[in-house]
Parts: sequence; structure tokens; C-alpha cells
Amino acid sequence: MIVPENQYIYAVARIRSKELKLLDRVFIEQLIAASSYKEAIRLLRDRGWGDKGEESLEELLTFEREKTWNLIRELVGDISLFDAILCQNDYHNLKAAIKQVYLDKEIPDIFLAGGTVDLETIIRAVSEHNFTSLPEHMSGCANESYGVLFHTGNSQLADAIIDKACLDAVYAKGMASGNEAIMEYAELKVALSDILIAVRGHEAGRGSDFFKRTLAQCKTLDAMSLGEAAFAGLDAICGYLKTTCYSGAADALRMSTVAFEVWGDSLIISHMKRQKYNPFTASPLVAYVLARENEIKTVTIILKGKLYGLADKAIRERMRDMYV
Repeated sequence: MIVPENQYIYAVARIRSKELKLLDRVFIEQLIAASSYKEAIRLLRDRGWGDKGEESLEELLTFEREKTWNLIRELVGDISLFDAILCQNDYHNLKAAIKQVYLDKEIPDIFLAGGTVDLETIIRAVSEHNFTSLPEHMSGCANESYGVLFHTGNSQLADAIIDKACLDAVYAKGMASGNEAIMEYAELKVALSDILIAVRGHEAGRGSDFFKRTLAQCKTLDAMSLGEAAFAGLDAICGYLKTTCYSGAADALRMSTVAFEVWGDSLIISHMKRQKYNPFTASPLVAYVLARENEIKTVTIILKGKLYGLADKAIRERMRDMYV
């Protein structure tokens, strides 16, 4: 869908006002310092989070995500521009549906709302083992993953097949969007995911065939070189990354995979901050959506830390950079 440039002027102005309500690092520190989970929830409610009810943690986070997407729908109507972000929910739901059918029981709170494919369509396709109703970019991996799980019981490989297809879809939809922010996000998302797959595959002792099957292609990383490095070990992975624009990832990986995930999420946010200054495009809207997702992820880490008694120092080590 081609949108006239002037349509975004009002939308970006609205987003500017919403950015003033985003959580900054000062508030995040207050949240970490809260004496309890209940106190942290009170602080969030004072900042307008939730609907003032007695939601569970998952309900609170779902409400905040839906609030973001309702705003975007209000501003632009057709949100297909954001498919590279939203389609990830479809692939999560596909994995969940296959797992549920394999175990032959319903699993509570396993599905995500807000994808690009109707959830009931996914569930029915898996239940009937007929994937023709799914989009082409999903049907092949659905059939392959289903077959692997039911014939071998290898859930890790079954998930990896869908994860690879998801990254391919994110990249294809991102590049097809024609929007700078979405394309930049897709590039970073695939590259950072590939690095994590390589490290975890090495730790699990995976062979070279695994990396050929699971690493997705992108412009800023060579999947074959990364796979060869992963087969050789962490030093080889870090050595390869030092030759790319992700050299900072090597230092983070030598600390821990948690440090790398924090570094990667913060890298995406740093790139999105630049998109604030493209007011005649949808890029500030994309940046806001990703800022909100980063915010929700950060709050999730803090609240779960409070629930499970994680030390404040350990919570701080997992904190991402904030958009504001």
C-alpha cells in the first residue's frame, strides 16, 4: 500500500506526544529499586500502565501491547507495513499449535495475539494436518516441522525449522516494505538471531548440517562463514564477528549470552532513535513500536525478577537501553 507522504505528518505528531510517556532510565531505576512486585506494579499504574484492574502479569503485558497496536491502527489504518514485526507472532503460534497437537492436550496461555494470520486458521491447519490454508511462506516449514516432530520426537529441530522460516519471512517482508526503519530492523533482527543460533548451536555440539539448515541469509553477515565458525567454536565465532559490523557482539559474547542479548536489543534501539527525524515517513511510527516492545521486555524482566526474588544487581545486568 502506497501512502501519501503528508498522511504521516499528523501520525508522527501524535507519536511525538506519546513518546513523552515512554519510560526513561530514571523510572526504570525506580522500578528496580521497588521493595516488592506489588510496589513495582503500583509505580507502573501511576504511569498509566494497565486498565486499573487486577490483571495478572501476562494480562498486563498483553494489554500494553494491544494499546500500542490499537494506536497504530488508529493512525494509519492498514498496518501491513509492520508485517515484518507482526509475522513473528504467527510463527510462534505455529510452533505452539504443533506442540499442542503433538502432546494431545491444551496448553494455557501458549498463543500470542496480533499476528498477520488468523489464529484459528493456524490451529485448524495443524489439527487437520493440512497446511494449504496457510500462506506459502509458512506452509512448507509447517509441514516439515510437523513431520520431524511426529516421526522423530526431535522438538528442538522441529522448532529450529520454523525459526529459520520465520527469519526468512521477517527479512523478505522487511526488504519488501520499502521503509528504511523496517528494513533496518529486519537486517538487525536476522543478523542478531543468527549470531545467537550459532553460539547456542556450538554449545549444544551441533554439526555443520545444523547451521546450514538454521542460519538465515542477510546482507551484513555471511551465513556460511558464521556456520563454519560456529562449528569451530566460540573463539572462531568472535573472530569472524570482529571482521563485521557486529564486532561489539564478540566482546558481549565473551561475557555471556545474556550480555549479548542486552547488547543486541540496545543496538536495535540505537538505530531506531535515528528514525525520529524522518517525519514525512512511517519510520518514527516503526521506531515507536519497537521502543514500546523494548520497554515491555524491560518491564517484564524487572517484574519477573521481583516475583522470583532476583537480586537488583542481576536485574540491572539485564537492562536494555531505553528509547528516551
